[in-house]
Amino acid sequence: MKKLSVEAKLGLDLFHTDEENSHIDVDLECTDEEEIRKLVLACPAECYKYIDGKFSFSYLGCLECGTCRVLSHDKIVKGWKHPHGEIGVSFRQG
Repeated sequence: MKKLSVEAKLGLDLFHTDEENSHIDVDLECTDEEEIRKLVLACPAECYKYIDGKFSFSYLGCLECGTCRVLSHDKIVKGWKHPHGEIGVSFRQG
């Protein structure tokens, strides 16, 4: 079986995204490299990234697993809640 990239795996899921309101409140001004590295390495959807040496975040492909909330201990992730109503991810393949 061919190994799929993160992008290909996420492409199998269905996302209904609230493009105006994030369900995750992130402190992008944080400079604690150790804490940032935890999130970049642990997020299965690669929502946390370093782009050109700058910490960035996008909730649009979030799998709503809560890993970032647990790892952050309110250091970078200041708030996390499930999206409202029928907004969020629908998993299409196990």
